[in-house]
Amino acid sequence: MSQAEVKDPTKENKKKKNDSYVRLPWFGIGRIIPFVKPYGRRLLMMALLGVVGSAVDIVIPLFQRYAIDNYIVTGITDTLPWFIGLYLVTLAIQIIANCLTTYSASRVEWGVGHDLKQASFDHLQTLSFSYFNQNSVGYVHSRIMSDTARIGELVSWSFMDAVWNVSYIVGAIAVMVRINWKLALAVIAIVPVAALLIAFSLNKLTSLNRSIRELNSRISGDYNEGITGAKTIKTLVVEDKMVKEFESDTKTMKKTSVNASRFRGLLFSSVSFFSYVALAIVLWRGGIITMKQAMEIGTLSAFMSYAQGLMDPLLWIIDAFSSLINTQVNIERVTRLIETESDVTDTPEVVEKYGDTFAPKRENWEPLRGDIEFDDVTFKYPDGDETVLEHFSLKVPMGTRVAIVGETGAGKSTLVNLVCRFYEPTEGRILIDGRDARERSQLWLHSNIGYVLQSPHLFSGSVRDNLRYGKPDATDEEINAALKLVSADAVVARMDNGLDSEVGEGGDLLSTGEKQLLSFARAIIADPRILVLDEATSSVDTITEQIIQNAIGKVTEGRTSFIIAHRLSTVRDADVIIVVRDGKIVEQGKHGELMRRRGYYHGLYTRQYEKEAIEAIDKDIQQNGAAAR
Repeated sequence: MSQAEVKDPTKENKKKKNDSYVRLPWFGIGRIIPFVKPYGRRLLMMALLGVVGSAVDIVIPLFQRYAIDNYIVTGITDTLPWFIGLYLVTLAIQIIANCLTTYSASRVEWGVGHDLKQASFDHLQTLSFSYFNQNSVGYVHSRIMSDTARIGELVSWSFMDAVWNVSYIVGAIAVMVRINWKLALAVIAIVPVAALLIAFSLNKLTSLNRSIRELNSRISGDYNEGITGAKTIKTLVVEDKMVKEFESDTKTMKKTSVNASRFRGLLFSSVSFFSYVALAIVLWRGGIITMKQAMEIGTLSAFMSYAQGLMDPLLWIIDAFSSLINTQVNIERVTRLIETESDVTDTPEVVEKYGDTFAPKRENWEPLRGDIEFDDVTFKYPDGDETVLEHFSLKVPMGTRVAIVGETGAGKSTLVNLVCRFYEPTEGRILIDGRDARERSQLWLHSNIGYVLQSPHLFSGSVRDNLRYGKPDATDEEINAALKLVSADAVVARMDNGLDSEVGEGGDLLSTGEKQLLSFARAIIADPRILVLDEATSSVDTITEQIIQNAIGKVTEGRTSFIIAHRLSTVRDADVIIVVRDGKIVEQGKHGELMRRRGYYHGLYTRQYEKEAIEAIDKDIQQNGAAAR
């Protein structure tokens, strides 16, 4: 037999994902256009509404100009009712435009965000097991939730702000030039200076705000560790260390927040300053022109409104551009997720015949018997350089019980991961019923596999809902039969609402043993041809373990099964036992054969047997002592 190095990264600490990106041209906008196209008409309408809204804002000072020059100065009010009516109509147009804009922007924001979330989540379902080993839950969650939401906000509100403010500046400058081009040039001359100072302050503020968000995440992590790890912190007596780390993060947060406040003050002070400068220029130059009777006082008043209101739109334009720059990272991260290629894929020919995850062609699926063969398999994990299986061969006929044993962290799950096509062999083949597993779809294979994990997971909902994940059309009779087969019917009987009882998020309303039994029932309700038990009894009490062990004999009958075991006494009846040590498969055979060899397995079994015997004696002594008292 060839030795096989079996290092399993799922048992190791996950590597922190390196967030390095290739910068996309044009801020990555090209990558999100397919998600924006369905909302093109609505965006066009938003742009038109934005122009209408800015036009109304530009017209308002002209109403002011007309009122001063024609009513206040002259005292003639014959046309005042018509003026008021037109003014109210203009305001009504603005209100309607703002309402429609807000509604449309919200639709686009949530629509684009939803489509990006859906595309990201759908793509996640197609990725191999290795992706989830290399990326933490927090990383993936942030991409799907935070980054997509930020992109949706950019496409909607930032776009809307940019349209309104650009059109306002262009329109206001055009009106000022039309009224008095010399005075307009004097006001416009300060715009570049104001833009540079605003851009500098905003860029610095954006950088500080990014640091604040990162620090806030760290502080939230400190809180989480302090709460969830309270027992560990106290038993290790590291309260002082945790307090110092938290204090360091909060001090940095305080310092950064103060700096951000300083630049925020500088930013808005700059806007106010240049607004007053523009106003002063208009009062100075315009006042002179007005006194020379070259310009009416109403016109001066309108000019003052335009000059003072020119800086705020400039601020928002720069802010929108800054948001675009910042959102580039979000676009790159979401793009990276959506464009990540799976390490395990079906060929076009396989997809054509068998379908894929979202469009299976079940009518073409052949029945699976359960004959499995490792044919000269060499394997190393995608994120590693070390070969973990080398020229490994093993035949597992249908109905064979294969036990994989070894010390904790030895990588016992590697063979199972290959059988389930969570990973592909680097060299060689995995044969299912005599055919290369790659000749048929992943979904076909996974639909024939029942998998019971060491840490069972139940979905929010009722017991019935959870068991039907194994077989969506399962009847209550089939559900009850599966429960009875694994002795989980007693668990359901104790619940107030039977099969309709809620299990809570992640099954937190149940004990670990109860979750494990229900998970066991869920795995077999679909009548899988291949059954995997990944240390299914390691986290349960002795009584539940015995129940599961009794059930294993029943449910593995007639099925090919792989049992990853921590307690060797539970696999003595296995047809073949594969022994893993220090990253190598060192022994293989039946229990009796391995014990007679007096090798590594013999030592493992003997030590564990002696340990269990001592624990049993201690337990008896404690029970007898308690009875005597």
